[in-house]
Amino acid sequence: MRPATLLCACLCGHAYAFLPPLSGTKLPNAQRYSQPRSAVRMAAEVDPKKRVVVTGMGVVSGCGKDADSFWEFLLAGKSSIARVEAFDVSEYKCQIGSEVRDFTAADYFTDKKSAKSNDRVTHFAMAAARLAIDDAGIDIRACGDRAGVMVGSAFGGMDTFEKQVLKLASSGPSKVSPFTIPALLGNTASGVIAIETGAKGPNFGLVSACATATHCIGESLKTIRAGEADVMIAGGAEAAITPLSYAGFCSLKAMATGYNDDPQRASRPFDKDRAGFVMAEGGGVLILESLEHAQKRGAKIYAELAGYGASGDAHHITSPAPDGAGLADAFERCLKSAGCDDKAQVTYINAHGTSTAYNDKFETMAIKRCFGEEGAKALYVSSTKGATGHALGAAGGLEAVACCKAIQTSTLPPTINYQTPDLENGLDLNYVPNKPITLDTVTGAISDNLGFGGHNAAIFFKKLE
Repeated sequence: MRPATLLCACLCGHAYAFLPPLSGTKLPNAQRYSQPRSAVRMAAEVDPKKRVVVTGMGVVSGCGKDADSFWEFLLAGKSSIARVEAFDVSEYKCQIGSEVRDFTAADYFTDKKSAKSNDRVTHFAMAAARLAIDDAGIDIRACGDRAGVMVGSAFGGMDTFEKQVLKLASSGPSKVSPFTIPALLGNTASGVIAIETGAKGPNFGLVSACATATHCIGESLKTIRAGEADVMIAGGAEAAITPLSYAGFCSLKAMATGYNDDPQRASRPFDKDRAGFVMAEGGGVLILESLEHAQKRGAKIYAELAGYGASGDAHHITSPAPDGAGLADAFERCLKSAGCDDKAQVTYINAHGTSTAYNDKFETMAIKRCFGEEGAKALYVSSTKGATGHALGAAGGLEAVACCKAIQTSTLPPTINYQTPDLENGLDLNYVPNKPITLDTVTGAISDNLGFGGHNAAIFFKKLE
C-alpha cells in the first residue's frame, strides 16, 4: 500500500466503519455484521433524560492534592497564592501565582516512562483522574468501551512548547525532543488517561479557554444521556505558569500586578478594589456515571449532575458580553436541560469570579438577567478563586468539586478578600464574604465559567432524590 493510501486509510477508515448503509442498500452479511457491538448497543440505549451522578472526585491544586484537603482549605478562608518559583519572575509585572508544590507525577502513573515523556499538564490530569477513580472505587478497565474520557486544557503542554522552541533556537532542529508534539497537544491528557486506565469509550479533549473543564463535564453528561457510555472521566487540567504565558497575560493587562508583596490578598473577586486575576495550575476531575450503573455497583453518590448549558457571546475575543446576555443564556439552557422549572431550586452559584473588572460586573448582570433582581439576591454566590487563583482550563473542574462538596456538606465556601462592596457597578449580591456559611440544605448548585472567545458554560448539580 502506498504511503498516501495508508494515510488516507488511517485517517478515514474508522469514520467509514461507523457510517450506516444508505436506505435501501443491502450489504453482504460479512459487512453487515462487522459493525462493533458497542455501536449497536449505543443506538439502543439513547435516553436524553437519563440521570447522571457524581461518584468520584479528584483534585490537584495549590490548595490540596485530594478533594477533602482542597475542600478544607477553601473553608479555612486561606489563599494558596505566593511568589512564583517555577521561573525567575523578577522582570514580570505579576510575580505571583498558585503553584502545585511537592508533587511527584510518577506516583500517579503505572507506566513511569509515560510520566517522563509527558508535559506537566498531563501529569496533573492523570493525577486528578487517578484520585477520582480511587475515590469512586471503580474498575475502569472492566468497563471497557462503556467508559470514556473528556479532560481538556486551555493551553495544553505550554511548558514543553516554550522549552522546545528555545532549544530549537539555541541548538537547531536536531536537538528538539521527539516527545515534543504529543506532549504539547491539548488532547494528550485524555489519551494518556485512557491508556493508563483502559477506558475505551468516547475520548477527546475540548478546548474553550477558561470554560474548558465545564464544557468537558457538560458534554460528558450528554454522552451518558445519549447512551454512548455508562461512565465518563471528565474535567480539566492546566500547567501554564510559564514565562511566555505570564508575559502574554501581563501585556494584555489582565493579571493582578499590585500585590507582589502581599500575594494572599491579590485575588479578590467582586471586591471594589479587584485589579486582575492571579494564575493557578492543577487539575480537577469527576467520575460521572449513569444512576443505574452507580446503583448497581453500590457506589457512593455525591450529587446528581442534572443540567448543562453552553452559549457564545459573539461579541469580543477577550471581553464578556457587556449585558451578561450570553452567560444568562447558558444559565437558562442549563436549567432547561435539568428540567428545572423552579429557579428557587438553585441555592448556590460557584461563580467564574476572576477578580477582573469586567468579568465580575458582567457575571453579576448575567445572574440577575436569568434569576431576576430579587431572585438573584436570594442566591448565595461565591468565587473560590480568591483561594485557588485562576486555573484557566482546569478552573471548572476544581469548582465542580466545590459544588459537589457544598451539596454533600450543606456548607458554602467563601469569597475571600472581599472587603469593599462595589455597589456603583451593581455588585450587590450575597457573595458569601470571607467566611463559609452552613445551611440546613443545599438543594442545587451551579458552576459557571467563561472563556476567551465568548465561550460560556454552566452545569447544575443537585441533591439526589
